Amino acid sequence: MIKIAQNEIRNIKLELKKLDSKTTIIFLSSIILLTFSWYFANPKFFRESFNFIDQNDIIVEELSSFIYWFLFDFLLFIIIPIYIITLKFKENLKSYGLSFENKKVGFFYLVISILIFIPIIIFVSASENFAEYFPLMNSAKDEIIIFLIYECFFILFIFSWEFIFRGFILFGLEKKFGIYSIFIQMIPFVLLHSGKPFIETFASIIGGIFLGYLALRTRSVFYGFLIHAFILITLDFISLLKPLI
Repeated sequence: MIKIAQNEIRNIKLELKKLDSKTTIIFLSSIILLTFSWYFANPKFFRESFNFIDQNDIIVEELSSFIYWFLFDFLLFIIIPIYIITLKFKENLKSYGLSFENKKVGFFYLVISILIFIPIIIFVSASENFAEYFPLMNSAKDEIIIFLIYECFFILFIFSWEFIFRGFILFGLEKKFGIYSIFIQMIPFVLLHSGKPFIETFASIIGGIFLGYLALRTRSVFYGFLIHAFILITLDFISLLKPLI
């Protein structure tokens, strides 16, 4: 038994030495960050953990819980990865998509995507339960100021998602896995849509692949962010205006 244990320890050490440190850090850090986000960066956790908000002002309390969520994900998905990239890897942030490269190609895909999604947005907004899902903070529609504050932080949240998947994971793993890094970042991206309507979750498979390709093609996360933001912000505003139409 002792010899077997010693041999296994030796084999494990040999296998660990074969690991590429950068690839290992990206895999481990990204799954840790996503796990922390899932359990601790959400409105429910905020409301259960903090009670310093005036309980009589439900809308303000709910807005605070969503701002907490969006800012926490900003920390997890942008600040910490940037820290790893610059201080641990000692690499330029441009290598992770934080630049407007290939503008002609990027804006071509941006315009085409908007034209394709406009009829889809119209179709989705016509469904009976549309107002139940947009915006995420449904009560934001009750007051225009609350709604605008919510949307400002929501844009930050969208960019956080784009960077962790199409920036940190995609470009960080590109050298090791090439184009397959598109599929690697797509998997957690889709899984984090669990609980949303089936059509949205299923569409995130196609969306994750397309946005991953777009990021690699343009060497930038900004075009995908603009497409993602256009779709979600437009849906939110339609939900706000629908009762008035």
